[in-house]
Amino acid sequence: MYSLGELHAQLAAFRAKLAEATGHTNRAVELLDEARETIVTAFEQAEPWLPPELALAADRLRQDADRLAAADQLVSGYQASL
Repeated sequence: MYSLGELHAQLAAFRAKLAEATGHTNRAVELLDEARETIVTAFEQAEPWLPPELALAADRLRQDADRLAAADQLVSGYQASL
């Protein structure tokens, strides 16, 4: 069983990892957006072909980012109540 101080330290470490994962997820979304823009620019047409996986990957990464943010809020609230 953890002491209160140890629990706070464990939660702080967990939140740091959540922040790191959020940063990586947000960067992945940025890179997919850049890839999309590159494809559109390369084709220089009104409706360029984009791989369907690109939109799916971007949607899933945005959902992951939302889940990470929600987890951080929950842990933050729990930590504040300690």
